Amino acid sequence: MRLIKVVLTILLFLPSAIFGQKKVAFDSKNSLHTASQYQPVDIVFKVPKLPTENPFDITFGAEFTDETNKKLTIQGFYHGNGEYVLRFTPEKIGVFQYQTFSSVNALAGLRGTIKAEKNTNENIHGSIAISSENPQKMIYQDGKPYFALAFELDWLFALDKNNKNELPKTTEIIHSVKENGFNQVVMNVYAYDVGWKVPDNVPSQYSYNKPPYTVFKGTNENPDFSQLNTDFFQHLDRVIQHLHENGIVAHLMIYVWNKKVNWPTMYSAEDNRYFDYVIKRYQAYPNVLWDVSKEALDYGRCDIPYINERIERIRRNDAYKHLLTVHDYEYCAREPDKVDIISIQNWRSDLYSLSLEAYQKHPSKPVMNIEHGGYEEAPYPSFVGNYVNPEVCLTRNYQCVFAGVYSSYYWQNTSWDIVIHDALNGKQSFPTPRFDYYKHLQSLFTKYDYNTLLPYKPKLTINSRIGNDNLSTSGYPLTDGKGLYLYFIPAENYQINVVVPKQSQGKFEAKWFNIFTGETLEEKVTDYQMFKSYQSPWKDKAAVLILKSI
Repeated sequence: MRLIKVVLTILLFLPSAIFGQKKVAFDSKNSLHTASQYQPVDIVFKVPKLPTENPFDITFGAEFTDETNKKLTIQGFYHGNGEYVLRFTPEKIGVFQYQTFSSVNALAGLRGTIKAEKNTNENIHGSIAISSENPQKMIYQDGKPYFALAFELDWLFALDKNNKNELPKTTEIIHSVKENGFNQVVMNVYAYDVGWKVPDNVPSQYSYNKPPYTVFKGTNENPDFSQLNTDFFQHLDRVIQHLHENGIVAHLMIYVWNKKVNWPTMYSAEDNRYFDYVIKRYQAYPNVLWDVSKEALDYGRCDIPYINERIERIRRNDAYKHLLTVHDYEYCAREPDKVDIISIQNWRSDLYSLSLEAYQKHPSKPVMNIEHGGYEEAPYPSFVGNYVNPEVCLTRNYQCVFAGVYSSYYWQNTSWDIVIHDALNGKQSFPTPRFDYYKHLQSLFTKYDYNTLLPYKPKLTINSRIGNDNLSTSGYPLTDGKGLYLYFIPAENYQINVVVPKQSQGKFEAKWFNIFTGETLEEKVTDYQMFKSYQSPWKDKAAVLILKSI
């Protein structure tokens, strides 16, 4: 093995508004560095002359040991520019000692210390995890409930790719995403082009199809699979970190088969190098949710053994054990034990019933309907799906949520290669997309903790009275089993008749929640009635009835 020399120099910290995580150079004479809980820190090892072998194939990592002697082994990665990086995120306050290992002698046996201080960013709560109290719900690492509400932004990687100093477009669209209640962005690592017709009049500042780069060296048409494009990944770091700083989960789809990406042969050294590199480079970001591939088993690209093998690679390389899913219900239904979250893709008109069926079929996993066929209309029609009306798209999200399933939102001019990053700036001539509807959905299940609410599972018998086992004669109920009932009432309902168990208090208060405005209207407190009718104050509009024993 050829020896290489590690240069010990101190690098300047990068501005947090752009890069976020600290970046420090390894220095054997000053090896103590501070960090923040839940915030990545990059420890950089500068190598002025690379070894003769492929720099991406060098074994490099470190073992981190905390004050209780708990150990965490982290794989490092080649960052480009002659730099190898250990990206580490302290998951608790305290002191961590590390020692490197490597197939290159000069990178092995190097020691340092990270002192982790309290996290001061109110948006950051650590990784998302499965609730120990209910395996179909999610929480943050610090225990805060996580009501996942996703926003599709496949081409987010491309918005500011050529801007080395700032992220103006990324910042504007993510501000719109965050301000309207979304806390997860579904995105590709890389995509090239769509397979459907794109309008000819899309302004160039909003069009991102056929980027002149790929994740490999070269172009998508003529890639050099033996080398990864470190410039691309350095930019993607900035994007993922920006999401992290804003408390937004990066639902990272590592592959996509139907966006005309020139991928290397499955299982090849080039394929494995790319896949492993993504895991090693992004595992330390607390906001990452892995997704092996969008619509994984479609398009004739791969099969179940290949997806299984990719999952094993993630589990092996990800020291932080992030949650994992596969954007393909055929896969998730057949291999539920391989994933942490069941992804379904249901466009049917009977969306609630089929979502509830999936929820009941997988009692030990959260379920997410990652695409329900609702793609809200936009000025430049793209993939239109089955439903384009903003109110219909919203109600389909409510049907998912009231079935116990997490949901996602698509606007045609942010979901794919057309990204109107400034759609909400008030200067556009086209109708404003209704991102704001989802702010109310998020606020509803912040006030009424979604993790405590379950869809009612009727136990019907041949002698059951109508409605008696369903909590109502119509509508879709959620309950905490302790006297709180939420009903999603479709627009076609004239009224709803509720049938709930009598509580010891004997009185109920009722409120109506307007899903389009967030407005709440209260009704008078009433005595318990076994069969009571309620009429929405917003005729012919979907709404939520909130009934509570007092």
